[in-house]
Amino acid sequence: MSSIQRPISEPESSAPGLATRVPSSQAHHKAHRRLLQGSHAGKDTLFGYTANVRTQKESSAAGLALLFTTLLGWSSVPLFLKYFTFDIHDAWTTNGWRYGMSALFWAPLLIVEGARGRLPNQLWRAALVPALFNLLAQICFAWAPYMINPGLLAFLLRLQIVFIAFGAYALFPPERPLLRTSKYLAGVGVVFAGMVGLIFLGEKKPHGATATGVALGIAAGLLYGAYFLAVRHFVRGINSAVAFGAISLYTAMGLIPLMLIWGEDHGMVAWKLPASTFALLFVSAMTGIAITHATYYSAIARLGLAFCASIILLQPFIVSVGSFFLFHERLTVAQWCSGLFAMFGAALMIDTQRRRMADVQKDLLGTQDMGGFPANAVLGRATVLEPD
Repeated sequence: MSSIQRPISEPESSAPGLATRVPSSQAHHKAHRRLLQGSHAGKDTLFGYTANVRTQKESSAAGLALLFTTLLGWSSVPLFLKYFTFDIHDAWTTNGWRYGMSALFWAPLLIVEGARGRLPNQLWRAALVPALFNLLAQICFAWAPYMINPGLLAFLLRLQIVFIAFGAYALFPPERPLLRTSKYLAGVGVVFAGMVGLIFLGEKKPHGATATGVALGIAAGLLYGAYFLAVRHFVRGINSAVAFGAISLYTAMGLIPLMLIWGEDHGMVAWKLPASTFALLFVSAMTGIAITHATYYSAIARLGLAFCASIILLQPFIVSVGSFFLFHERLTVAQWCSGLFAMFGAALMIDTQRRRMADVQKDLLGTQDMGGFPANAVLGRATVLEPD
């Protein structure tokens, strides 16, 4: 999953990467209250816009459509990757072609913004570390379907939420009070317990290639968690679409040479694929890497982080159902229960974060100066990142 959230601690001006500060005033605090009431729809008076009930309803409907488009797109990725294992015998080739296609999708945006002089000076340096973690995560993620089925893989990737929590504790001191709460820690424990059940309560204990696949799934979750934390740390203040475009380009620059070195027939085997399979390779690149990242950002802007992150937790269940019909994957009853248990823990973590954010926002509304930023822009970070 891989996803970059717009750095909402710095509202965008008309030029990406630039921030506009607004002095404190009575209108400023009214704008805060609107934001807390959920008027992400649109356009709020804080940024020179107006909002009304009709636009809020329309925006919410559009947000739901965007969110479920994202959910279905991301749910399709593990299924696509498993399908490709029958015709493409190595993940180097799959990765090289999919990220190459994604880079071509994002390149025009970077070229246009660069020609207009609107690319932040620090963009390429800031995107380097996140791209490295994304590259390593993508390698693990794409190799795992050669050894385990998509449903189990999709559940294993949810461990990223725990890795992100531990990483945030180490890297972001202001978040440590949240991570020390009993409810949040209980959520972490429930996720771990559910994952143990998923791994060991199947028809057979993991061994051989299956054990390697499980390890790759866990490693992918850890690395995607590191990727998310690197994005928060290094890419702050940069427009999300521009930042992801740069990261996608860097990732492609790493994966394509690996394909040329180790891919079957140096990756040229893709030209021998049936036209329908090659078309699906392109579709998977768009749904998993390109288009759905944009739809997810838009959904977050309209519906809020916590709601979107909670809905995305349905992804492993959709993947498992699809895998049952497409690849005859059968999770045991104990594995299904373990998966539900793990997702309950993840939802508990997200809800704890949401409630703490709401409490802090109320405190901030009582202050006289918040540096010109809305209260919900000071905290708010998504805790679920989708691999692509």
